[in-house]
Amino acid sequence: MKENQEKAVDRFKIATYNVNSIRSRLPIVLSWLEENRPNVFCMQETKVADDRFPAGAFSDIGYSIVFRGNKQYNGVAVASLGDPENVLLGLGAGGEEADEDRLIAVRHSGIWVINTYVPQGRGKENPQFAYKLRWYDRFRSFLERNWSPDDSLIWCGDLNVAPESIDVHDPKRLLGHVCFTPEVWDAFARVKSWGLEDLFRKFHPGEPQSYTFFDYRVPGAVERKLGWRIDHILSTPGLAQRCSGCAIDMNSRTADKPSDHVVLFADFML
Repeated sequence: MKENQEKAVDRFKIATYNVNSIRSRLPIVLSWLEENRPNVFCMQETKVADDRFPAGAFSDIGYSIVFRGNKQYNGVAVASLGDPENVLLGLGAGGEEADEDRLIAVRHSGIWVINTYVPQGRGKENPQFAYKLRWYDRFRSFLERNWSPDDSLIWCGDLNVAPESIDVHDPKRLLGHVCFTPEVWDAFARVKSWGLEDLFRKFHPGEPQSYTFFDYRVPGAVERKLGWRIDHILSTPGLAQRCSGCAIDMNSRTADKPSDHVVLFADFML
């Protein structure tokens, strides 16, 4: 599946958003799509069975949609301007569940986009934490099987890792949390070492208080800047060189009835 042929485009815009229920967040999503018209829009935690996914709302505004989900938890979806050239669902080989409700990869305009909702981990003593670490390793193998770092590829989504101390509001207190702990940092770094660059940090090196998640349960989390940067957009080196910017849209978190995450987006000049 390693492909180098690309369809020529001048501009490519991608966004990722943990919607925390697509049916609850549909007005925010549709408004963002109509205003910004990204080529690809990735969603996580759609929390809806496939037969109840609001696909028609996307087609009504000119977007193709691919989705896999379950009632009440997980779920991923990718909206694109025009049908994707290829689609992969789940991790495939690896000895465990394919996790189709955690990963969708689409090829659009010659660029592979992998949308993932990485397991959160729950607690270090919980079997889900070990599963999270294995998931990262399985994802690294998934990349190795299907692509080369020379390909044009983007990995994005809710990756459930805050990789640096500036990516959380209180690193001393939060150290050891399943999204902010050395075991997860190492697992994430192994995936990055395949050949991926963090695009937000490319444009905002060392910038503090740049968060993509603000817990509903923390009073005044947005106003007090009590957040985490756990949603990411990464790309292979050649594509990173063509990226013209990567930014957080805080308006998506301050909108009416928001998700606890924000929209993160990146632009490329191709």
